[in-house]
Amino acid sequence: MVTGSVSKAAENLFRTQPAISAQLAGLEKEVGLKLFERREGRLHPVPEAEYLLSQAVEILDKVDNLQENLTSVKNLNTGRINIVAMIGPSIFFLPNLISKFVKDRKHVDISLFSSSSFQTQQLMSAQRYDVGIVDEGTPDLDSGLSLVDHERLDYHCVCAVPANDPLARREFITARDLDGKPLAMLAETHGIHKEIKRVFEEQGLTMNCRFETQYFLPQLVFVERGLAYAIVDPITVDSYYSNYKSDDRIVFLPFHPSITFSISIITPSHRPLSTLANHFVMYLREELQSFQ
Repeated sequence: MVTGSVSKAAENLFRTQPAISAQLAGLEKEVGLKLFERREGRLHPVPEAEYLLSQAVEILDKVDNLQENLTSVKNLNTGRINIVAMIGPSIFFLPNLISKFVKDRKHVDISLFSSSSFQTQQLMSAQRYDVGIVDEGTPDLDSGLSLVDHERLDYHCVCAVPANDPLARREFITARDLDGKPLAMLAETHGIHKEIKRVFEEQGLTMNCRFETQYFLPQLVFVERGLAYAIVDPITVDSYYSNYKSDDRIVFLPFHPSITFSISIITPSHRPLSTLANHFVMYLREELQSFQ
């Protein structure tokens, strides 16, 4: 059809002319249609042959595209990842991480949804998201646990101190250093709040919770302005340094005794992840482990 000649077609396909003629005769027999008129030793395609050619080209193009797409998927260059996470990491940490992940993957799309840890787990339990991050200190978080896989990571919290405060010159901060001083803290129902309160009570100290926030990052605004101290996780510290660019306003120091903040990477238990999503989870895990 392309060359207008059986002999040229045979040459292009590295076959003999009789073999091509036999294939054409077999094709006509198989489809039950006359595809060519033979006039003066040449083959002239009938309209049905033109239709068959157009359909065959379309099918072969789809096969080629499928092969290219599968190669792209295999090379992690195509696909979509759906992420849901608690609010804190969703503000700076995850957008920064996702930006690095997709930088050289122009055909990878990302959905990032922020919610409370409890709601994040509920959404993950519906098996509609690929990966989530939850705060293990959230009350009643174990609801729907059997529907998601948890991978827990523990972090030692640090104390955020105004840079011009005398405590900023210490090597570390103790609960006694913060006796009666204004604190910015998570809600009193949160595990971190309860742990700090327990430490103060055991040492007979006064815990002065002046500011209460839903997540750590807003607490640093109060610290910057010299209004409070805060005990925060290393992920928050990274977000602060990466995006606020005000390194000289806050000093982050170890806190004794150790206050542990725990998060979990969660994935759906009953839906296999794509190769791309699995690769992102590994990338996320490595980044989060670097803060430990």
